[in-house]
Amino acid sequence: MTEERTEDDFEEDYALSGDLVEQVLAATEAQDAPLLTELLEPLHPADIADLLEQVGSHDRRELLRLYGPEMDGEILTEIDESIREEVIEQLPAEVLAEAVRELDSDDVVDLIEDLEEPQQEAILEALDESDRAAVEQSLTWPEYSAGRLMQREVVTAPAHWTVGEAIDFLRAEEWLPDQFYHVVLVDPGHHPVGYVTLGKVLASKRDVALASITEDSFRTIWARQEEADVAYAFNQYHLISAPVVDDDDRLVGVITIDDAMNVLDEEHEEDILRLAGVGDESSISDSVAETVRQRLPWLMVNLLTAIIASGVIALFEGTIERLVALAVLMPIVASMGGNAGTQTLTVAVRALATKSLTESNVWRVIRREAVVGFANGAVFAAVMGAVAWVWFGAPELGVVIGVAMVINLFVAALAGIAVPLALERLGADPALASGTFVTTVTDVVGFFAFLGLAGLVLL
Repeated sequence: MTEERTEDDFEEDYALSGDLVEQVLAATEAQDAPLLTELLEPLHPADIADLLEQVGSHDRRELLRLYGPEMDGEILTEIDESIREEVIEQLPAEVLAEAVRELDSDDVVDLIEDLEEPQQEAILEALDESDRAAVEQSLTWPEYSAGRLMQREVVTAPAHWTVGEAIDFLRAEEWLPDQFYHVVLVDPGHHPVGYVTLGKVLASKRDVALASITEDSFRTIWARQEEADVAYAFNQYHLISAPVVDDDDRLVGVITIDDAMNVLDEEHEEDILRLAGVGDESSISDSVAETVRQRLPWLMVNLLTAIIASGVIALFEGTIERLVALAVLMPIVASMGGNAGTQTLTVAVRALATKSLTESNVWRVIRREAVVGFANGAVFAAVMGAVAWVWFGAPELGVVIGVAMVINLFVAALAGIAVPLALERLGADPALASGTFVTTVTDVVGFFAFLGLAGLVLL
């Protein structure tokens, strides 16, 4: 009888186990290259890349020295950019050359575009002349553009061909990419006019014209288009691949869904890191110095905004001295406003990134957030009003903190959506500084509303 597998068993299928990492480190320490190869051989390149990212710098150097001759090109493409240069430096030239020859042109471009010039040249010299020309041509396109994202290997067929002619062509060619999804149809000027899925090619009779079984999803992408817009198009229109055209609308490459989704994932990761103020390329593999360099500027900005909030408190120093309960309760007002603002801010930044927040619906969304902020404020005003009344035996204090809570949560909701919208209009990344500005607004408004009302009502 087969033992039933648990959820934890399935999770282990998609992650490195602690036991395996320990075995790998033990084999590395023992300088046992055959055992190390035996342990790593069954792993997917992405898992080996994760392993290299998880271990320390010293263990990584030793591991690469022992396993380097077995290095696969796909492992290099999966490694986080923060340590990719370090890994490449550890590999012998002949090993690096063999690894990159296995890769498609888009993977080679992704591999070398962030490296220093000597390493770029080492990789380019390892390529065949035709592959090197293709990579160098891709590197002439602007950074973060579709031209950098595309692969040059495209399967094309004249628009007048039949299914039979296309199948005979595919069987006879040896240069075909390892993976492709469409046969792109081109006119005599090499302009893409449609594409056909491999499934339809295989399912159709030989005398069927390719032009009669093209996909409705066909659309071209300009080589200078920003890669973030490319990822959006793939996600929005459920594309599997899309041909890339130059300024004259001629076919120059193709982008596949795996590359587009990598961009989308990087965009999401970048937004999360920027919202937290830790730099858009922060990684657990970064050194202490690099991590400090990335985080220090935004901590300094936070310090300055905290001083501004403290300045508001200083305005009401006399009021606080006369009623100590205010010092106890005022952090609650500011904290609730900050959390409420962050909730709205996160939704707004995500909506801007996915283009679901537009000029056509912006006022409706602002009104919704304002109503939500007011409703949440009313709920917590009742809660904190009762708490303050019971705690300090002062119903007037309960009224003051309740009103301040409504004001601050209402303002927090408006700031959470207005700040990223304003930064977007100014051409700045809304994820980059929105959190700091929103927190400053909620702190200042929260303290001013609570302490100001207290001065008017209680003293």
